Amino acid sequence: MDKMTGHGRNLPLKKSIVFYITVFLAAAVVLCVGTSALCGKMIDGIRENYPVSGERYYLTNEEGERLGEGAVIGTDPVPLSERDERLILVLEVLPAAAVPVISAVCIMLAALFFYRNKLKEPILALRTASEKIAENDLDFRIAYQSGDELGQLCDSFEIMRRTLADNFSEMWRQMEERRRLNAAFAHDLRTPLTVLKGYDEMLRGSGDSTVRETAFTMEKHILRLERYVDSMSRISRLEDALPVSDDSSAEEHIAALIESAEILCRQHDKRLTVRREVSGDLPAVDWSFVSQVGENLISNAVRYAVSDISVVFAKKEKGFSLAVEDDGRGFSEEMLQKAAMPYFTGEKNRGEHFGLGLYICKMLCEHHGGYLEIENLEKGAGVTAFFGELK
Repeated sequence: MDKMTGHGRNLPLKKSIVFYITVFLAAAVVLCVGTSALCGKMIDGIRENYPVSGERYYLTNEEGERLGEGAVIGTDPVPLSERDERLILVLEVLPAAAVPVISAVCIMLAALFFYRNKLKEPILALRTASEKIAENDLDFRIAYQSGDELGQLCDSFEIMRRTLADNFSEMWRQMEERRRLNAAFAHDLRTPLTVLKGYDEMLRGSGDSTVRETAFTMEKHILRLERYVDSMSRISRLEDALPVSDDSSAEEHIAALIESAEILCRQHDKRLTVRREVSGDLPAVDWSFVSQVGENLISNAVRYAVSDISVVFAKKEKGFSLAVEDDGRGFSEEMLQKAAMPYFTGEKNRGEHFGLGLYICKMLCEHHGGYLEIENLEKGAGVTAFFGELK
């Protein structure tokens, strides 16, 4: 059977199932006929044990010689035993009863062989490949080779895997190259900026008022460039940052974050509401990541809120979340899509803000096995930062 199925490995699935069913139905017919013949032979064998009693008569020719074996004509047949009567009854019914049973068994065997030889291996290969891709593991190969539909699907899956692996390699290469360029750019800009600051200080001491005004304008732009360079250096450092669980008190970090939020709200005349949905031991997280993200989100909320800010600390399954809400104007459709992108800001004045706050928060959350969710509320906006539990 294995040799037969081996020859049909490249058959399309439709032809394969017809082939298996045809073969096993033919086997069922042979078995049914064989069963009927066997039962008939057994019945004849039982009856031969009970010869008919009576006188034997022979045909003779003109010379009186007997022709043939003769025939027994009896009036007193030998009765069958009760056991043999039951056995004959069973043997007479058995062929008819065996037909549906043998047919069902053969169809089940056809389905079983079809699954084992045509479906089991490719399904297992595809399931394993899907699990590995879900775990971001592309270092494998789908080795199933067949000319049927599932073989073609496995080939397509293998092409997709190779494409994903190539794309990921190219993406990581570009990311690494961009990080190196950012670091080099930030480093190389510091020297000319330092020179420009020196000349600007000299110009501010000039006796010409026009020169002094120009120098003060230059100073503002030089400071902005310095902040931009610092932001690039900071992003480069944060991209390499990895979360580390520490044994420090979670309550102390939460209390420090609440204290910072209260100070900011008092300075900007905003009301602060804090909710703690935590109980028992908190998940292991890097509280420096949580503090940095929390301070960024609270600063944004203070800047956009009309009067009220809400901060919610919550213990989640396999992690910890920090949600900050405000009653401001909310996010525009464009900001909902791009707010967490680097250097994107909805503000017209980009002198003070480079649009890195939410990008940094998103990056830290993802490095921590979590996510950043941005949404509009019934009144205002909300941002939720989730940090996955460290193992």
